[in-house]
Amino acid sequence: MSILDNTISPGSAAYHANRDGMLSLIDRMRALEERTRAASAAAKDRFHKRGQLLPRERVALVLDPGAPFIELSTLAGYMFDVPDANKSVPGGGVIAGIGFVSGIRCMVSANDAGIDAGALQPYGIDKTLRVQELALENKLPYVQLVESAGANLLRYRVEDFVRGGNIFRNLARLSAAGLPVVTVTHGSSTAGGAYQTGLSDYIIMVRGRTRAFLAGPPLLKAATGEIATEEELGGAEMHTQVSGLGDYLAEDDRDALRIAREIMAALEWQRPDRVAVQFKPPRYDQDELLGIMPMDHKRPVDMKQVIARIVDDSDFTEMAPNYGPATVCGHARIEGQAIGIITNNGPLDPAGANKATHFIQACCQTRTPLLYLNNTTGYMVGKSYEEAGMIKHGSKMIQAVTSATVPQITIYCGASFGAGNYGMCGRGFHPRFCFSWPNAKTAVMGGEQAAETMAIVTEAAAARRGKPVEKEKLEAMKAQIIGVFDGQMDVFSTSARVLDDGVIDPRDTRAVLSEVLAICREGDGRTPQRMQFSVARP
Repeated sequence: MSILDNTISPGSAAYHANRDGMLSLIDRMRALEERTRAASAAAKDRFHKRGQLLPRERVALVLDPGAPFIELSTLAGYMFDVPDANKSVPGGGVIAGIGFVSGIRCMVSANDAGIDAGALQPYGIDKTLRVQELALENKLPYVQLVESAGANLLRYRVEDFVRGGNIFRNLARLSAAGLPVVTVTHGSSTAGGAYQTGLSDYIIMVRGRTRAFLAGPPLLKAATGEIATEEELGGAEMHTQVSGLGDYLAEDDRDALRIAREIMAALEWQRPDRVAVQFKPPRYDQDELLGIMPMDHKRPVDMKQVIARIVDDSDFTEMAPNYGPATVCGHARIEGQAIGIITNNGPLDPAGANKATHFIQACCQTRTPLLYLNNTTGYMVGKSYEEAGMIKHGSKMIQAVTSATVPQITIYCGASFGAGNYGMCGRGFHPRFCFSWPNAKTAVMGGEQAAETMAIVTEAAAARRGKPVEKEKLEAMKAQIIGVFDGQMDVFSTSARVLDDGVIDPRDTRAVLSEVLAICREGDGRTPQRMQFSVARP
């Protein structure tokens, strides 16, 4: 056993400053999530008057009560719907997460029809594509609750139309991979969105509420002159009795969700094992994770103190602690599940990169999943580091990350700058899951470094021309660059762009990791022979 010692002083001023800063960021995150829920819930009277459930009520009813549910990308689209931070409603118009339906772990996605009638919000496409990717990678059945006004024509962009086709392609890929797509069409599913329903393996429609057509009555009249009611054109009764699009006719939302759960219960599908695993919790209070990370990413942190509060019994077997010591690699367990951990107590140097490469390859040999706890300002620069082979060893580390054959999970705990983001399996390197702490920052470099770099370049260019640089203009340029960088590096900006799978409270890290490790293990252990394959529709 290699029990990590505690070096945190909860009574210190630094600890309390860190804790207060983290709690403030968590409060901001929760307030934004609550704003989205409140915006959707504001439609409650309208929904209930017509006999419908709100989107979050639908999600709650389709899921197994009391079972874990990891909601994803709750900040998607923040500040992209409207530029006012006090009015923006994040979430991308989609509620999505991984939970259990009739004992089967599934990806559940629902249009948030309480907001703009379910019209796709900015970054809603990106969010939907990401959750579909997660379903494919982890071999999760896909349950979607559809009610959408489709694209917002007042905000039409041709790139959204073209990229949106990937949503339908992915539904076909899910089905082809033997992953059942179960759809409840609660309301409108029109134009291209009709394929969201049509490309499903099991389709449930609601009497009097479902609408599925390629062209609604206004467009139909404009295009062909034909006049038809919505019910005649694409109602639930027509589709379940005439066109054959619908498989099941439900009387209302609750009945439709009951049918969806019964379909899932009837599937021949491997359920997660419920065998109790013996493990010891961390020796140190997970609440102390709030006070470890400073708000200033330039201040040093001992990331072993993070590890000590998320792994079983605070037991961490470190590899080569005296070689490249700023790069920490080692083995641990989380709720009995083996994991290899790589983190940073400073920039990545040649020895650290070399050690990490070796460790990644060793974990792949033993089929041990990898966890990257990002907290680095990047790879070291300078003459001595170039001579020591920083590019070579950094490239080998990036190659090892790219070629890894085991699930890789990334958590942005602090800074994730420059190529260090790549070497630590940043979002661009497709980790199986990627989450952020509220204090995380991601950028090619710090804003001050970027500004100073451009100032040096500008002064050198002016010198070559034999012209002096106006200091006022130079300072204005530096201030602008710092503003651009600082305005994009915090987690509220990166998560808004779906550059992670969501922001988590540091205290929830162990619980989230336990769930995603189980998801990875189940997905990688599931073979096509145990899957329910879709059958061609008549």
